[in-house]
Amino acid sequence: MNLLRLLPVILSFLLIAAHFYRAGYPVVAGLCIGMLFMLFIRKTWVPRLFQWLLILGALEWLHALYGLAAMRIAWDQPWTRLALILGGVALFTALSGLVFRSVKLRKYYRTEIE
Repeated sequence: MNLLRLLPVILSFLLIAAHFYRAGYPVVAGLCIGMLFMLFIRKTWVPRLFQWLLILGALEWLHALYGLAAMRIAWDQPWTRLALILGGVALFTALSGLVFRSVKLRKYYRTEIE
């Protein structure tokens, strides 16, 4: 089932939506959740769009990591665990776009199979 293959993408978007909601941007959080419905559109541009959005999401996680780590360092608090967690989330988000390279999803979205 393609929904299971898309689980990393769905989880990444839900995490970034929670991040934006907590940061005080409920509209952006709603857009992130709403974007997930685009995964049902069987067009060739959908995988590329999501791959770019996932890269932007990973960059947002790194931006949050920088800001939060700098704040903790300034307050002389531990920051290593925070950096590892947010770095892992950023990496997971960026790598989630690789699911669109699977043969089944390439057939579903009618992209070329190399």
